[in-house]
Amino acid sequence: MDTRLRAKLLRCGAAAAVLFLAGCGGVQPSVSQTAARPVVVPQKEAAPPRPSSGSPFLDKLVEAAIERTTQQVRYDPAYFSIGYPGGDVPPEVGVCTDEVIRSYRKVGVDLQKEVHEDMARNFRLYPRKWGLKKTDTNIDHRRVPNLMVFFERQGAALPLTVDARDYKPGDIVTWDLGAQLTHIGIVVNVPSPADERRLLIVHNIGAGPQMEDVLFNWKITGHYRYTGPKEESSKQKAIGRRQ
Repeated sequence: MDTRLRAKLLRCGAAAAVLFLAGCGGVQPSVSQTAARPVVVPQKEAAPPRPSSGSPFLDKLVEAAIERTTQQVRYDPAYFSIGYPGGDVPPEVGVCTDEVIRSYRKVGVDLQKEVHEDMARNFRLYPRKWGLKKTDTNIDHRRVPNLMVFFERQGAALPLTVDARDYKPGDIVTWDLGAQLTHIGIVVNVPSPADERRLLIVHNIGAGPQMEDVLFNWKITGHYRYTGPKEESSKQKAIGRRQ
């Protein structure tokens, strides 16, 4: 080989080696020479699963209650004339019972209708503290004491305890606030930051629907697990019609 050609080839090889070591793109190793490095994608930490009620119906009720906290509602206890069945006060207003009523309606249960029908058949068993002499579909289902009697009569009552673990997602809780004021809310599937055994409550105590850690803030007067109306026997329906 010509001496000048050999020198030229040696100089080119040295230049290529310098480019490779510097990370330049002039010379790239083949796939067979260098194994590809795996790309490591950091995994997001999965959120802990929320507790289930064990009932598809109650799980849907919980979802409906939580959705209520996204709504803007002004607390207004005024009397409204509403339709029947399926009647509701204006969506921008309401009280504690309206959050329960609206959540149940979302899963296909109309408490206005259910309470009215039971009161119409058993009026004497319901509170008379408002001076009523007959049912009123505008307001009966919106009163906490009436809902308490209704849930009790449906076999939905559960023991009152001070153990937070007894209050499951979808349960209904009522309280005595003092000064003859009553309150109602729905247990949801979000644990309290202060105690994961205690679940939060969706309720409206004046600031619109909120999800808060208030289970034991007041005296509990009722604890219920209501999954909708049960089919009446034909005999019970006949008795109801005669009454």
